[in-house]
Amino acid sequence: MSPQSLLTHLECSQCGKKFAHSELQTFCAACNQPLVACYDLDQAGHLLTREMWRQRPAGMWRYRELLPLQREENIVTLGEVMTPLLSLRSIAGQAGLQNVWVKDEAPLPTGSFKARGMAMAVSRARELGVRSVAVPTAGNAGGALAAYSARAGLPCFVFMPKDVPRSNLLETQLAGADVTLVDGIISDCGKQLAAGKAQHGWFDMSTLKEPYRLEGKKTMGLELAEQLDWDLPDVILYPTGGGTGLIGMWKAFAELKQMNWLTGALPRMIAVQSSGCDPITRAFDNGAPDSQFFENANTVAAGLRVPKAFGDKLILKALQESGGLAISVSDDEIMAAVAELAEAEGLVVCPEGAATWAALKHLAERNQVDKQDRVVLFNTGSGLKYPEVMQQVAGIDRPHGSH
Repeated sequence: MSPQSLLTHLECSQCGKKFAHSELQTFCAACNQPLVACYDLDQAGHLLTREMWRQRPAGMWRYRELLPLQREENIVTLGEVMTPLLSLRSIAGQAGLQNVWVKDEAPLPTGSFKARGMAMAVSRARELGVRSVAVPTAGNAGGALAAYSARAGLPCFVFMPKDVPRSNLLETQLAGADVTLVDGIISDCGKQLAAGKAQHGWFDMSTLKEPYRLEGKKTMGLELAEQLDWDLPDVILYPTGGGTGLIGMWKAFAELKQMNWLTGALPRMIAVQSSGCDPITRAFDNGAPDSQFFENANTVAAGLRVPKAFGDKLILKALQESGGLAISVSDDEIMAAVAELAEAEGLVVCPEGAATWAALKHLAERNQVDKQDRVVLFNTGSGLKYPEVMQQVAGIDRPHGSH
């Protein structure tokens, strides 16, 4: 990889203790908090130009100096693309909003943004000598890890809820992963993985319990900055379960700012949750630094059914630092938003992505987003991966179109 990654070390997000990047790391055991990758950003600012990145092939690997992989031959790829930024001309105008886009992650391998994180984490795991990997998942992360592990030749063990979307189960099994179906939700899956990983020697790829999925998700922010010519939007709405994408983008913006590459202010980051599982919204509304475990979590948006995010402190910190907020919407609103985006804009989005449109309408009504604000919503995956949800949406009575 020429020039090389500018990774210098890993650092605890809580206490600041430094860890060597040349060794396999997980999280800070003393603080029980995630590690974050640190780069020589002064050198990056002198060595790199924006045009240098622009001239490289599109996709996440073009940002290699601000990514952790040390050698190009260790890249595990399924052809990660730069995802499109699509204007919502029709329905945004109807809501009185002038500048709304969707960053659509559906074209990525395995049909969701999880491909970014798992491409990076599996590449780095292989580089550091990992021999088998495991993950608890609400759905898409399991499919992505299974696919990239198959590509890398690594045995993969996935723990999923029994009621996981069927497409997620099938793609994970097809890619050859050893799948355990758990009676419960992602937190219960995590407990089963933890109970077996020492005995079986699995490397735990759980959200933020290793430091490199975050670096893959960070590329959403790098791409967005490049697509908007380094002038970031005023507001970003992000569907938040584990929250790695939101944390990763905020990290990307901080790094670009230190390199003096951004021309305007940083965006307000808005975490969007389902009212059936909204520990981050509750914590934010209470002014708390971390969240409480959400009991009896239940939502049609499988990726938002995370009752306690390991990185909750980092999510809430990003919301506070950016002047943002957290908001919850109901499952009925999510389903209606899926239908509205498909019929008005031709976008078949996942329930998690639809939640951001439902949330934006509330924020506009409350004047918490200005009509002229430049707003980016994140659709984190293809709605086609949720056939059961799409079948329900197709049966919703609505004034236009067929059903």
